[in-house]
Amino acid sequence: MKHAYRLLPLAAAALLAACGTTQTDSTARRAPAPVTAKPQPATPVLPPANSGRGAYYQDDGPGEKPPAGLLETPDAEVRIDPLLPRSNRPYVVFGKTYTPIAPGTEFKQRGIGTWYGKKFHGQRTSSGEIYDMYKMTAAHPTLPIPSYARVTNVANGNSVVVRINDRGPFHSSRIIDVSYTAALKLGLLANGTSQLDVEHLLPAEIERMAAARGAAPAPVAAAPQPQAMPKAAPMLVSSGGEEEAKAMPAGGAAPAATAQGYYLQLGSYARADGADGLRKRLEASDAGLKLDMEQAGKFYRLFAGPYASREDAQAAGKALPSSFKLKPIVIER
Repeated sequence: MKHAYRLLPLAAAALLAACGTTQTDSTARRAPAPVTAKPQPATPVLPPANSGRGAYYQDDGPGEKPPAGLLETPDAEVRIDPLLPRSNRPYVVFGKTYTPIAPGTEFKQRGIGTWYGKKFHGQRTSSGEIYDMYKMTAAHPTLPIPSYARVTNVANGNSVVVRINDRGPFHSSRIIDVSYTAALKLGLLANGTSQLDVEHLLPAEIERMAAARGAAPAPVAAAPQPQAMPKAAPMLVSSGGEEEAKAMPAGGAAPAATAQGYYLQLGSYARADGADGLRKRLEASDAGLKLDMEQAGKFYRLFAGPYASREDAQAAGKALPSSFKLKPIVIER
C-alpha cells in the first residue's frame, strides 16, 4: 500500500504535463489574426462651390463626388514633349509681359501656390488639352508648355511631379496653380494656399526618370523664337479666395493680325459665324475699318487696326456707328 500512495503524486504530475502539452498544441493550431490595412488619410471636407466659403473663389471648389483613391494617383508620367509654339510666345496680361522660358533652362522658385478645380474642369487649357482636376497638372506663367515640374510643400515636405499645360495664376503673390488631386497630395486643400517650391525638370532628369520606368523619351523640339502675342483677354480663376485673371486658351489658329500697334477688339464669339457676321456688317457700313478675325482657343475675335497710338484707337472706337452698340477694348500687340 505504501508503494500505491507513493505513485499518486507521479500520476498527478504526468496528468498536468499532458494537459499543458495539449493546450500548447491547440494554441499553435489557432489561425493568425487578420492584418488590418493601414488607414489612408481622409480627403478634407471642403465647402461646396458657390458657397462663398472656403479657400477658393466663390464659384470654384471641389467636385461633388471626387473619385476614390485620389491619394494613390501617380505623379505625371514625364517625357520630353515637343513644345507648342503658340503656347510659348511672350504675352501680356493686365499690362504685364510674361516671357516663357526655354526648355532646358534651370528654374527654381518659392512662393505661394494655389489650386483650381470645378470651375475650370472640362475646359480647354492653354496647351489645348482639356483640364481634368483629377489629373496631375498645373498652370504656371512662364514654364514651357508642355513641361514638367516638381512641386514641394515647404510646410510638410510632400512632393509631386506635375505636367505644366496651362497659364496662370496672374497674381503678384502667387506662383503656380495646381490641380485638385495635386493639391490633395501636397496637403494644401484645406488651407487653399501654401508655401511651395517649384523646380523645372531638366531633360537629363526626365531621361533618367523615363529610363527608370523603361520608356524612351522623345527628342526635344527646338525652342521657338519669341514672337509678339496679343494681350490675353482675362477670365476669372479660382483657388485663393480672391478674383484673379487667367489667360484665354491659346489653342487654335495663330493670330491673323500680327502688325505691331494698337487694336480695337470689337467682339468675342463662341462661333466663327458670329465674328464673321459682325465683320460683314461693319464692312457694309462703310466705317472704313481694317478688320481681322482670329481664333484663340474656342473663341473667335474681331479686331480693327492697327493704330499708331492708344488715343487713335480710342478715337476710332468712339467713331463707330452707334447702331452696332459695340463696346470695343483697346489692346496693344
